[in-house]
Amino acid sequence: MKLFKTALHKNKNMDVTLERFLSNLVRTILLILLIIAILGQLGINTASFAAILAAAGLAIGLALQGSLSNFAGGVLMMLFKPFKVGDLIEAQGEIGVVQEVQILTTKIATPGNKLVIIPNGILSNGNIKNYSELGELRIDLTIGVSYDADIKATKEALMRAMHSQENVLQVPAPSVNMGELADSSVNYEVRPWASPENYWDVYFQTIENCKIELDKAGIEIPYPHAVEIHKEA
Repeated sequence: MKLFKTALHKNKNMDVTLERFLSNLVRTILLILLIIAILGQLGINTASFAAILAAAGLAIGLALQGSLSNFAGGVLMMLFKPFKVGDLIEAQGEIGVVQEVQILTTKIATPGNKLVIIPNGILSNGNIKNYSELGELRIDLTIGVSYDADIKATKEALMRAMHSQENVLQVPAPSVNMGELADSSVNYEVRPWASPENYWDVYFQTIENCKIELDKAGIEIPYPHAVEIHKEA
């Protein structure tokens, strides 16, 4: 394994995801060969053992169809490379950074620092959103303001909420557009862009900045008002 890993490290073009997958696969194969070699040294007929192993392998294969599916899924992901180690992905209802692609499973770390292990079979057959592949990410926010608010002043306040952040990318440029005339508010679509590693920082900071800038401009954000009714005695 040391020699194999050394050979992989010498190849500078070797993808980290593929390197770890091959290391796990080769380790498993070597362990099987080691067991056969030990049995041979103990005087057990390895030829008959190979036949028994083949028969047992068939039975085990039928019993472990899910594991074989996971192995095949891992191979497919190595071939088509929908993601690599370090990418931010969303799959099977989970979102996180890919830590490792093993023979049967893939490990991802969520933004809350939780480790999620997903079987390769269902991962390769399901939808995968790769947030890191194309580089920049657009953040989609909807901010509602009062119908009395001036359109130009509102757009300027929302643009300031984005431009005041160093992590908001200027290319592609952030944008503000009127998106909907709702029942009790005029909804604006606020669209800052960020790198994958700064996505959540920009997301939460933009929401906070929008409230701050709208308050400074005297623009009301509609909310339900409780009406108190007094009855005369």
